[in-house]
Amino acid sequence: MKKTYKCEVDCANCAAKMEEAIKKIEGVVNARVNFMTQKLSIEAADDVFEKVLDQAVKACKKVEPDCEIEI
Repeated sequence: MKKTYKCEVDCANCAAKMEEAIKKIEGVVNARVNFMTQKLSIEAADDVFEKVLDQAVKACKKVEPDCEIEI
């Protein structure tokens, strides 16, 4: 399953760090954080997607505490 969310990120460096952190989560097939379009795309298996999404939000908050992801 692949889903895209609106993600408010303040800088390209933070977006790169978020993407790197999300890609390390078990179950993630691919992830992309695009600073220019303010979008987060996550690809993971259907049965673990919700768990992966929760961990991805936490990973983004670690990099940038004021990051907002519209789920």
